[in-house]
Amino acid sequence: MAYFTYKGRDRRGRLKEGRLKAGSQREATALLREDGVTPFQVSQMDGLLFKDIHLGNPVKNQDFVIYLRQFSTLIDAGISLIEATYILKDQTSSRGLKKTLSEVADDLEAGHAFSDAAAKHRKVFPLMFINMMKAGEVGGNIDEILERMAMYYEKQYELRQKIVSALSYPLVVGMIAFAIVIFMLSFVVPRFASMFSSFASDIPPFTQFVLGLGDFFSSFWWAFIFLPVILYLIYKYSLKYERFAYVVDYAKMRVPYFGGLVQKAALARMTRTLSSLFNSSVPVLEAVQITERIVENKVIEEELQKARESLESGESMAKPLTEHWAFPSMVTQMISVGEKTGALDQMLNKAADFYEREIDHATDRIKALIEPIMIVILALIVGAIVMAIAVPMFSIFENIQ
Repeated sequence: MAYFTYKGRDRRGRLKEGRLKAGSQREATALLREDGVTPFQVSQMDGLLFKDIHLGNPVKNQDFVIYLRQFSTLIDAGISLIEATYILKDQTSSRGLKKTLSEVADDLEAGHAFSDAAAKHRKVFPLMFINMMKAGEVGGNIDEILERMAMYYEKQYELRQKIVSALSYPLVVGMIAFAIVIFMLSFVVPRFASMFSSFASDIPPFTQFVLGLGDFFSSFWWAFIFLPVILYLIYKYSLKYERFAYVVDYAKMRVPYFGGLVQKAALARMTRTLSSLFNSSVPVLEAVQITERIVENKVIEEELQKARESLESGESMAKPLTEHWAFPSMVTQMISVGEKTGALDQMLNKAADFYEREIDHATDRIKALIEPIMIVILALIVGAIVMAIAVPMFSIFENIQ
C-alpha cells in the first residue's frame, strides 16, 4: 500500500484535495470516484514515511503457491490474463500480493507483457517463474506453463515444509532442554551454594564444578538471552559474503546424518528446476543459469557454473559433476543418459521424484529417532545436576547424625 495526494471536484463542482492510502494509482482513482470525487490529479507520495516496510519477502510461500494454482485454473478456463489478475487481486488475503497484483494489472492494461510486469516485482515473483512465463508468451502455451509452475511450486513448498519440520523438531526440543538447564543452574543450584559453603572441604569436585557453573549462570543469565540473537544477526550478515556462505553450505552437507538430508534436498530442488525449465523449452544454458541462482546452495551453485562452462565449450554437462562428491553417480548417470537420448527433462524429473521420496523416508526416520535421543540427553544432564546436589547432601546428613 502507498499514499497518494489528489486534487479533484465533488458532485457540486467544489475543489477537493487531500491524501489517501491505496494499492495503486488506479485503485486510488477508483476510491475517489466511489466517494463522489472526480480527480484531475493523483500522485504517489515518495519518502520512507509514506511507504509500507516489508522485512524479507512481502508474500508468504503458501500464499504464492495458492495464487499460482488459482491462476492456472482461471487461465485454463479461458479467462484472460488481465481478468484473472483482477479476480485474484480481489480474492487474496495477502496484502503484499494484493498490492503487487494491482500494479501488475495496471501494467497489463497499459499493454505490457505479463512477464515484464512481473519482472518489476522480483521479491514476489521468482526468477524462474518470470522466465517460464516469458517462454510461455513466446510459445503461446501460457496455460501449460502455469500448470507446470503450479505443480513445481507446490512440490517445492511441500519439500521445504518437510525439511523445516524435520530440522525444527530437534531444534525446538534442544532449546527447551537448554532453557531447563539454564534455569536450574541460574536459580536452583545457587540456593544450595550457601548450604555447602561451610562444608567446602567435603564437597566432591563435580559438585564444586556444578556450583561454579551455577554461580556463573546466576550472574550472567541475561547473556544467554541476547547472545543467541547477536550471533544469529552476525551469521545472517556474514552470509552476504560468498566464501562464508559456501563454507556454511559445505558444512551443512557434511554434518553426519542431517547432512545427507540437506544434500538430497538440494539435489531434488536442482533436478526438479532443471526438468521444469527444459520441459518448457527454455534454452539449456539459460536453464542452468537460472537454476544456479535459485538452488539456494553455494556448493551446488558452483558446480552448476562449471557444468554451464562445460556446455559452452561443447562438452557434456555431466562431466564436471562426476568429479564432485555432492553429486551421486545416479544423478550424473541419469544426466549423461538424458543428454545422449535427448530426454534430459524426463531423466531429471525421475531423479527429482527419487530424491523427494528419499526425503520423505529420511524425515520420518529423524522424527522417530530424535525424540528418544533428546529425552535421554536431557535426562542425563538434569540427572547429573541433581546428583551433584543430592550426593553431598546425603553426606552432610550422615555427618549431622
